[in-house]
Amino acid sequence: MDIKKNKKPTSVLGILGKTIVYTLLVFWALVVIFPFYWMILTSIKSYGEYSSEYIPKFFTSSPTIQNYIDAFTTVDLGGYFVNTLIFTLLTTAIMLIVTVFSAFAFSRLNFKGKDLVFTLFLSLMMIPNELVIITNYVTITNLDMRNTFAGLILPSVASIFYIYLLKENFSQIPDELYYAAKVDGTSDLKYLFKVMIPICKPTIITITILKIIECWNSYVWPRLITDEEAYYLVSNGIQEIRENGFGRENLPAMMAAVVAISVPLIVLFLIFRKRIMEGVARGGTKG
Repeated sequence: MDIKKNKKPTSVLGILGKTIVYTLLVFWALVVIFPFYWMILTSIKSYGEYSSEYIPKFFTSSPTIQNYIDAFTTVDLGGYFVNTLIFTLLTTAIMLIVTVFSAFAFSRLNFKGKDLVFTLFLSLMMIPNELVIITNYVTITNLDMRNTFAGLILPSVASIFYIYLLKENFSQIPDELYYAAKVDGTSDLKYLFKVMIPICKPTIITITILKIIECWNSYVWPRLITDEEAYYLVSNGIQEIRENGFGRENLPAMMAAVVAISVPLIVLFLIFRKRIMEGVARGGTKG
């Protein structure tokens, strides 16, 4: 009888605890989702409806897609998409090559001063990003690479954090596999592509997706290094839309452009969210 009596308070406390946790999670989810809802809602309102609202409404009785049509016809938003796609794909591809080979060298190869070089690499993460941007800007300008895709891409092809993350994953692969492969006459490159990369595939996918998101959202560097519309990306093209396209007051049209720009990243994240979580979890796990 005593055991049954003790179980009830515990069960009640457990239910109460879960109720509080789920309530807080639902509340936080609404806080996170609301800006996206407001962005989409504003984008389907006409300029007249939006301007006539003294108190913002949480719904619209006459949605329109005219703002989306204007977003692609008033300015060259399609051209900005193409530029961003080229920039993102090339930067991500080169970054993957640099990251994979650098992580392999630091995790598997033995050379003099390896630990010192890797420590110096990590110390670079302590340098403020503003200083790096200034240095890169001077270098690219001196090389006469402003308003070129090369100038946009080159400063973004190496990431110390991604190298570190992948190096830690490579280091978790047992040494016995490497020694067994060497006994069979496997070269280092073949071992990298046949063993290490397949084992660490979740992390590599995660790095790829994070880099794509980073490139797609890049704003400061493209804004500094390009002043010709032919090389604008979607992020800094928004400023061009605001100043020379719809005007500062036409917020619904601006929101339509922002929604169009955000959709590819949202879809990408929803498709690969499990891969991202798996890769990040693996990067923080030893053994």
